[in-house]
Amino acid sequence: MRKVIISRDDLAFAWKLVWKMRHGKEKFDQEKFMKAGRGYLYNYAEQNVGPLSPGRRAFLKGVLIGIGVVTVASALPLVSVLNPQEVTLKSFPWIVIVDSNGNPIKASTFPVNEPTIMLFQYPMLGDITFLLNMGDENDKPVAIPPTKVTIPQNGATYDFPGGVGPNKSIVAYSAICQHLGCAPPEIHFYPPKYFSPGGNVPNFLPSSAYQAAVAAGAKSIIHCDCHGSTYDPWHGAAVVTGPTVRPLPYVQLYWDQDTDFLYAVSMNTKAPPIMDHTSDLEGAAYLDSYDSKTQCGKLILGQNQKPSNCYTELQSDGNTFSGGS
Repeated sequence: MRKVIISRDDLAFAWKLVWKMRHGKEKFDQEKFMKAGRGYLYNYAEQNVGPLSPGRRAFLKGVLIGIGVVTVASALPLVSVLNPQEVTLKSFPWIVIVDSNGNPIKASTFPVNEPTIMLFQYPMLGDITFLLNMGDENDKPVAIPPTKVTIPQNGATYDFPGGVGPNKSIVAYSAICQHLGCAPPEIHFYPPKYFSPGGNVPNFLPSSAYQAAVAAGAKSIIHCDCHGSTYDPWHGAAVVTGPTVRPLPYVQLYWDQDTDFLYAVSMNTKAPPIMDHTSDLEGAAYLDSYDSKTQCGKLILGQNQKPSNCYTELQSDGNTFSGGS
């Protein structure tokens, strides 16, 4: 097969599209694609990734011509063709978390026990991460203390530094299950109201996971519906139930008290890496905003300053409890 050479921008676009095909709310319908062809792919990309410029359309058209419909409609669309080589960061970047308008979010206004899945990407494109403001059953913020996390896979331990923000209640964990890589909405956060005495337990949370969480003293959990892996976000996303044998990796956050801004600044190399990564410093593509010249070193923004690079956008992936419990 002829080698395909694509630009970094096209690679970033394609990686977003692949992620949406695999994990987005609107799954890629292979049967519709086989019937409607490239028109369906264009519409899907427009609706799930963003407006298609003439260059983006030309890129997708070139991919389709180069590999044929059958390959694109395979179980892992585009991956077999793009198959991007991994890039390696020299160090973890300093990335400010922004909203959809490019304004840095403020820790003091971030909702506590938010039922909507809120995600940002760090340190690479596709490395989706939960942002959680932890609270009690009355949605009052609660400080998350430092703790030592055990890796059941090998018995090793590492230190989780605890929460940040005005109440030391904000934490960030990988949103990719460490068992087989399931992502939101299959993996999501259950706030404490479901674990308080007389709480209304969702009927889609297995009783085994609920009982294990209660027995472990977990005040809330992150649970993966794919195969039942459960994590404790109050204690560094430690494993509560298998089949996973690895905790969720955490992203170290920094809170600037002067501006109330939040930054993603590093990961713990002693913790297990993100699922399917040999190292958290390696990935398929840099973040769109990554500045290869500065390598996104430490930079503190002013109160009214918008970043032009070295940022990651916080996005909503829907409320997993909106259908009732």
